Amino acid sequence: MNIEERLICAVADGIKALYGADVPVAQIQLQKTKKEFEGHLTVVVFPFLRLSKKSPEATAQELGEYLKANNPLVSDFNVIKGFLNLSVATPSWVELLNEIHSTPNFGIKTAGDDAKLVMVEYSSPNTNKPLHLGHVRNNLLGYSLSKIMEANGYKVVKTNIVNDRGIHICKSMLAWQKYGNGETPQSSGKKGDHLVGDYYVAFDKHYKAELADLKDKGMSDEEAESNSTLMKEAREMLIKWEANDTEVRELWNAMNGWVYEGFDETYKKMGVDFDKIYYESETYLEGKEKVEEGLAKGTLFQKEDGSVWADLTPEGLDQKLLLRADGTSVYMTQDIGTAKMRFSDYPIDKMIYVVGNEQNYHFQVLSIILDKLGFEWGKGLVHFSYGMVELPEGKMKSREGTVVDADDLMEEMIRTAKETSLELGKLDHVSADQADEISRIVGMGALKYFILKVDARKNMTFNPQESIDFNGNTGPFIQYTYARIQSVLRKAGEAGILIPEELDTQIEISEKERGLIQLVADFATVVEQAGKDYSPSGIANYIYELVKEYNQFYHDFSILREENEEMKKFRLVLSQNVAKTIKNGMNLLGIEVPDRM
Repeated sequence: MNIEERLICAVADGIKALYGADVPVAQIQLQKTKKEFEGHLTVVVFPFLRLSKKSPEATAQELGEYLKANNPLVSDFNVIKGFLNLSVATPSWVELLNEIHSTPNFGIKTAGDDAKLVMVEYSSPNTNKPLHLGHVRNNLLGYSLSKIMEANGYKVVKTNIVNDRGIHICKSMLAWQKYGNGETPQSSGKKGDHLVGDYYVAFDKHYKAELADLKDKGMSDEEAESNSTLMKEAREMLIKWEANDTEVRELWNAMNGWVYEGFDETYKKMGVDFDKIYYESETYLEGKEKVEEGLAKGTLFQKEDGSVWADLTPEGLDQKLLLRADGTSVYMTQDIGTAKMRFSDYPIDKMIYVVGNEQNYHFQVLSIILDKLGFEWGKGLVHFSYGMVELPEGKMKSREGTVVDADDLMEEMIRTAKETSLELGKLDHVSADQADEISRIVGMGALKYFILKVDARKNMTFNPQESIDFNGNTGPFIQYTYARIQSVLRKAGEAGILIPEELDTQIEISEKERGLIQLVADFATVVEQAGKDYSPSGIANYIYELVKEYNQFYHDFSILREENEEMKKFRLVLSQNVAKTIKNGMNLLGIEVPDRM
């Protein structure tokens, strides 16, 4: 039982003793004492006034006196209006540190046999172009969210749905047929996803040139578009694909294969992975089947032209098209098919979709339709909606070929990390290989932390230079603090100082040290809250606060030069557990921490 839980029980005992009434622990509000007041934890006494029949101040005073006299946990108290600020006795803080010290994964729960299963979908790329900056935010959020749900004791399946069919895929294929001269990733030296993306851009360039030529001949915009031979050929290719034309399917398989090899390389560098990948080319037919089943049961309805719809007017929405008159599917149908496949593959209790906020309405509708079609988790599905990410220069435009490429961005981050580290002398005493590895860890840590520290719902500007600052709320600042603690622990080992498994609880410690223990202990609550709120930023900002507090402590107190041996060992144990918490917290963000910097 932690300090907060013990205090809540003590308050309940106090109310019983003073006023003869049982108070449910849920009614006892405990919060961290505000910095401007003395104390560690604050009890809100307003809910007890109907029992005490006294003023808030008098009730708080009586309760404070009772706790100080009857519970060794409370060393002192003060009253500010209806708030009782309690100071926790030193032995309890050291006892708490001992508990944290003996628990390698303090704050992290593990899934039991009866744990609920959460599926998290993220990434969702198209096979006609490489991953870009928007995908980076999506992947980092999805992966971190998966780690946070695991840390809350859920079984987690990380999943990806690849958009590998449609007119946009045919555009890349047609352009390669026309202008590729048999080029491959091997012959060009390009990553497969980049190569295919180049042909998507090439299609757009030739299409625009064709439209301009037709308009020069006197056609309107609409006439030019309907007379485009290039677009007509792309549509014909799509029809052939849907009819399983051997030649088209072979080209499709080959070019998609190039793309997947490229994606795998990018995912590996980004440090994200998946347990199961689904493909829209497989799910859209499943979706049609499920819609037809819903039509047969009367859950859905058919219009005179043969199209199939869901009537969502009872839910205050409109009618939603699920199958066109010609029997072809829409995006919603594909999502239904993917849901069907997933539900047959896994006993899903909760489904989380990591998709941008432009799809908010889509997922509101999907939730209702899945529920109507009998998916148990449909009503409770979570759309983890996030905002747009831009670079300071402006927005991304993929069709013009000016996309902010994920691979280029990661390379740039690693290069900048190396340059900055060299300038600051942080790579002076390491080998060339170590310097490269540290630069990779720092560059990727800077990118991930900068993106994840922002509330996912907000639009954001990613500033590469700002993210690699070794001071302030950045990944490198946190990583450097971790490496600093590791250096202290190494020096202690070299000096023959053994870190004890348990500390003497009677040691006298400062208020700053008590505050650090309290902050480390908060990690368990922060992880739990991040799971409830689906909030990687909650973890990121907690780690920054912890690191800030530790750096102040490091500046103000001696560790290895402390003359009192017991105090020296206490500070080493405290430092070791701050480092452990930093590492465990950064791991939930998918960020590595280096032992040396």
